[in-house]
Amino acid sequence: MSESSQDAKCEIAFTVNGQLATVRAYAMERLLDVLRHELGLTGTKEGCGEGECGSCSVLMDGSLVNSCLIPVLQASGANIVTIEGLACDGHLGVLQQTFLEYGGAQCGICTPGMILAAVHLLRKKPCPTLEEIREGLSGNLCRCTGYMQIIEAVAEAGRRGAAT
Repeated sequence: MSESSQDAKCEIAFTVNGQLATVRAYAMERLLDVLRHELGLTGTKEGCGEGECGSCSVLMDGSLVNSCLIPVLQASGANIVTIEGLACDGHLGVLQQTFLEYGGAQCGICTPGMILAAVHLLRKKPCPTLEEIREGLSGNLCRCTGYMQIIEAVAEAGRRGAAT
């Protein structure tokens, strides 16, 4: 019995956090699962698995995407940034630091995706208004903080020049 092309694993190469990664995976396997299980990048979390909560958010070629909805084949040749890619020589980045300072990180499930959504926002709007922050984070859900701490953390990161 031969495997159909849909059932066979294929070699897929893309860049993750500045490093070339080549994996053998099923074309329709979720990018989320490949990042976590094949590459050991467990900072990206699964919340709903349906693209509704944003916990699995990563940057793909500069766009914010829900990695639970992306077939890994679609990432072929792409530049992916996960939460692990934001550290600066093993130290927290400005945005990560402000999340801690303002209590924007509580249980930790939404935090990586929320921070990547904030990175995406701050790259487009380095000093966003509170309304722009709310809109920029609207695809990410948090059940712990009530959002105000997160919004304040993003605003402070903008004031500190986190987008640069």
